Amino acid sequence: MHTESNPLLHDELRIPFHLIDARHVEPAVDVALTEARAEVDAISADPGAPTWDSVLGRLDAALERLAEVVSPIGHLVAVAETPPLRDAYNAVLPELSAFWSSIPLDEGLWRRLEAYAATDEAARLTGIRRRHLDKTVDDFRRAGADLPAERKARLQELQVELAQLQQKFSENVLDATAAFELLVEDEGRLAGVPKGPVRRFRAAANEKGREGWLLTLDYPSIEPILKYCEDRALRREIFTAHTTRCREGDFDNRPLMARILRLRDEIAGILGYSGFPDYTLADRMAGTAERAIAFEADLVERTRPYWKRDTQELTAYASKLGIDVLEPWDVSFVMESLRKARYDIDDEALRPYFPLGQVLDGMYEIVRRTFGFRIVECAIEQVWHEDVRFYEIFDEGDVLVGAFYTDWFPRKEKRQGAWMNHFVTGGPRSDGFHPHVGVMCGNFTPPEDGGDALLTHREVETTFHEFGHLLHHCTSRVEIPSRAGIHVAWDWVELPSQLMENWTWEREALDLFARHHETGEPFPEDLYGRMVAARRFMGGWAQMRQLSLGTVDLALHQELAPKLRRETGGAPDAAVDARQGEETMDFGRERFAAFSPAAHFAEYHILTSFSHLFSGGYAAGYYSYLWSEVLDADAFTRFRDRGIFDRETGRAYVDAILSRGDSADPDVLFREFMGREPDPGALLARNLGAPAGTTA
Repeated sequence: MHTESNPLLHDELRIPFHLIDARHVEPAVDVALTEARAEVDAISADPGAPTWDSVLGRLDAALERLAEVVSPIGHLVAVAETPPLRDAYNAVLPELSAFWSSIPLDEGLWRRLEAYAATDEAARLTGIRRRHLDKTVDDFRRAGADLPAERKARLQELQVELAQLQQKFSENVLDATAAFELLVEDEGRLAGVPKGPVRRFRAAANEKGREGWLLTLDYPSIEPILKYCEDRALRREIFTAHTTRCREGDFDNRPLMARILRLRDEIAGILGYSGFPDYTLADRMAGTAERAIAFEADLVERTRPYWKRDTQELTAYASKLGIDVLEPWDVSFVMESLRKARYDIDDEALRPYFPLGQVLDGMYEIVRRTFGFRIVECAIEQVWHEDVRFYEIFDEGDVLVGAFYTDWFPRKEKRQGAWMNHFVTGGPRSDGFHPHVGVMCGNFTPPEDGGDALLTHREVETTFHEFGHLLHHCTSRVEIPSRAGIHVAWDWVELPSQLMENWTWEREALDLFARHHETGEPFPEDLYGRMVAARRFMGGWAQMRQLSLGTVDLALHQELAPKLRRETGGAPDAAVDARQGEETMDFGRERFAAFSPAAHFAEYHILTSFSHLFSGGYAAGYYSYLWSEVLDADAFTRFRDRGIFDRETGRAYVDAILSRGDSADPDVLFREFMGREPDPGALLARNLGAPAGTTA
């Protein structure tokens, strides 16, 4: 295939997604890898005196070009996967993984980098260039640049295998989710479920030529069943199907979990670390496994009284509903029933005020008023699905700083959840400012009968959350791509996203978009009052669940992984993987039990479908959600004090945090914005109603 006809090799702001298919993947990756290898070889063999431009500048440019070819492929696998596309991606994944892992292990490149670090020019570096050189040298060392040849070879072998296993884990979750269908033939079994979801279940069945109501494991399907369905047996069936995905059969992830944990531990050991958490956290805010574990443990103890209170209230209210023994599939139902009884509010009552189009328009207006960025929708055909929209972002002075796609609704070929990803990292260059390009994806309840999609308030929060990530990427002013935007410490990356969620609770902000989709009626004041009053409802339960995930994540990698590796006794085989997969499941049951109202709740842990840990970037780092939440709760107090649309505060935030990427240590950036260290009491006050002055 000629390179000029391959859409993956086109250099355009608007990526020609509509032209990309599986046949383009291998030729494009082959060209991009060949060019990247040639550049790395040329840097290593350059006989001239090393300079910034000939070493770091050239290497950054080469790696960024490769990333811009590969990122649309990974994105399409996540949102529009087909069997040929999956096969094509898996065919190139080993070579890609080998290349990326080879960069710090390339002896010639490492010698060239060391030689540059010793020059007078390097000694004179300041600011972002000084930081980039220091961190790059450190990254190379942490990745094994100083290892002997045989250990480098083993490390690269492990990293390639790990990438393949993580991809397979993700595929199994997608396939297991798509494979499940339950046809309800008696509408009476759906008693209690709101009319909207019932209509969607009916339409889903009709689309497949079946009579009845079709349930799947997509979130817009399972949520109304678990929250509202009075049929306890149906709740149990859906809950069990969802939480036990990938525990057996063709999509069994149990053996993969054990292998992934072993490989991560071996990689950390080769690199000289006591375990995978210490390796992972060495360049993050927490710094060490010990500090992250202590952070989680401290918050667990401070949250426990609120969690016990919530557990007692749930159990007591379950009895009033005729549920003598609270089971895992009852929790959402009882919780929603209690919330409605106590506050006269439920998610379905809020939906009519949150049509997606209005929410987006209001969010963009908030961003314009507060931060000075103008968002404009553009009609384009270069998209992967008809639901996709495209926007451009302009800074003050009408400067185009970025562009992004949105894709909000579930499909069988699309992975679950919500996320933001980046395609192009722009920023200031010698020839001017290059725009950034990114994407936001979700799996919200789709529209009915040509109308607008109506969101729950939680989905509104999710929209703002992902847009916070998007702004972090698209408004970066850092000149070095690998230090720009969201390329920051993992326990800092969630600050901009979680900060944005705060506006969804403010009356002034809601007035910009919360209007009834049919009548245009503003969000009623009494409804707003009830919503705010219910904000901390079951806050202890919710925070303890988040703490359970972060705590178990760290324990899996710190305690179980080295034990599994010691037990292998040589080269692993299928029997070892199967046995250790069960051992991993048992470990999960044991550790989650400490966060459960009864021990058997832990039987339904989500490890086999926990993609964040086993195929995403949160391995030994899930604690970072709450770490960042401490920061965001505190940072928003400045907006609350000065006015939530205050432009001076908004631009101070843009200048100190949003546009700065990894140009300085996160704690330095936080102090620059807030003028002090973080106050953890803000989180406990916001989530739990803890007394003022409480610290974590």
